[in-house]
Amino acid sequence: QVQLVESGGSSVQTGGSLRLSCAASGYTYTYYCMGWFRQAPGKEREAVATIYRSGGNPYIAASVKGRFTISQDNAKNMLYLQMNSLKPEDTAMYYCAAGRYVADPFQPTEYTYWGQGTQVTVSS
Repeated sequence: QVQLVESGGSSVQTGGSLRLSCAASGYTYTYYCMGWFRQAPGKEREAVATIYRSGGNPYIAASVKGRFTISQDNAKNMLYLQMNSLKPEDTAMYYCAAGRYVADPFQPTEYTYWGQGTQVTVSS
């Protein structure tokens, strides 16, 4: 069992920055894939950025490439999402997720564990 707790969401203006954190507890094995997803009202949940705990290049959605950075500290069981140059279209609930044997890192259904979410609101 894995528990995930997100923090860091807030309201910012266009162009601002935020850093989201996800604290993981439980059995977070090295073959887990960790990710950030977001869901805006009336829209489907979409992948933002994902990374395997074992390392390797992260997967970054085209809509946030160059603005968002995903990172992890395995020793602390922490996952981060640095968000720069925020836009109103980034407004959403952001979720941390973990999954075992994830074949498609951008597919939400492949992730077993989810946090409760943290709200990010970007005003113009």
